Amino acid sequence: MQRTQIYLTKRESAALAKAAAQTGRTRSQLIREAIGARYLVPSEQREALDALEATDGIWSGHAETGEATVERLRPGRLGRLHREG
Repeated sequence: MQRTQIYLTKRESAALAKAAAQTGRTRSQLIREAIGARYLVPSEQREALDALEATDGIWSGHAETGEATVERLRPGRLGRLHREG
């Protein structure tokens, strides 16, 4: 672990002390948990994000729109969806 020093307002410090007393966790644990919840992405979400990022722009070189492709591959499908919906 890396030691880091931070400045807190009196209100932030009081809230952190209260949460530490109520939960039995240290102030450091609470800060690490808050950072993890706010800034670190769980591995399963990271995998999904990586997959999405890998496909970014994949269709950009195609002249045909996604709608036209669906209509070409499954004629009438879009019309049925619009009528049913």
